Amino acid sequence: MMQEIFDVIFDLAMPFLDTRENKTHTRISCRFAERLLKKEGGDPHVVYPALILHDVGWKCIPEDLQLSAFGPGDKDMKLNRIHEIEGARIARDILEQVRYPQHLIKEITDIIIGHDSRKIAISINDAVVKDADKLWRYSEDGARINALRFALSFSQNLDRLRKKLDEWFITRTGLTIAKEELRLRESSLDRLSAPSHSL
Repeated sequence: MMQEIFDVIFDLAMPFLDTRENKTHTRISCRFAERLLKKEGGDPHVVYPALILHDVGWKCIPEDLQLSAFGPGDKDMKLNRIHEIEGARIARDILEQVRYPQHLIKEITDIIIGHDSRKIAISINDAVVKDADKLWRYSEDGARINALRFALSFSQNLDRLRKKLDEWFITRTGLTIAKEELRLRESSLDRLSAPSHSL
C-alpha cells in the first residue's frame, strides 16, 4: 500500500521532473534512501515523498538559467532558492491531491524548502533526504551526467567529489556509502570516461 501511494506521487511529479535529468536523479536518490533508512532510521512516509518531490521546483526555472544556480563555482543562490520555495508549493499541491496526512505534508514541505540552502538537518528525515540527494552525485549515472554538464573530465569530477566528502554528508552511513561509490567510480574510470549515447 505504501509503495502504491509513492508511485502515484511519482506519476504526479513526472511533468515537473522533466528537466535537469531529475527523473534519473530522483530514482537513484530514492534507492540510496532505502539503504540510509535501514541504517539510520527515519520515516519512509516522509523521506520518500520528500525525495520524489524535492526538485520539482526546477521546472519553474528556465532551462538556460538552471546551470547558473547549481554545481561548482560561484552560483546564483537566489535562483537556487526559488526552486526550493516553488518546490515546496508544488509538493503541497501534489500531496493534498492524493490526500496525504496534513502533519506529514508539513514535515515534507519543511524539508523541501531548505533541502539545499539549509546546511544543518532539522530531523533524521531531513538528514536522510539531504544525504540521499547528494549520494546520487557519486552514482555512475550521476558522476557521468555531472561531468558532462559541468564540462569537467571524469577524473576532475571525481576529484571534486572526493574533496566534498566531509562537507556534504550528515550521517555516518551517508559518508560510508559515498566513499564506497567513489571507490567504484575510481575503479571503473576508463569505462566512465567512454562516450555515452544514452544522454
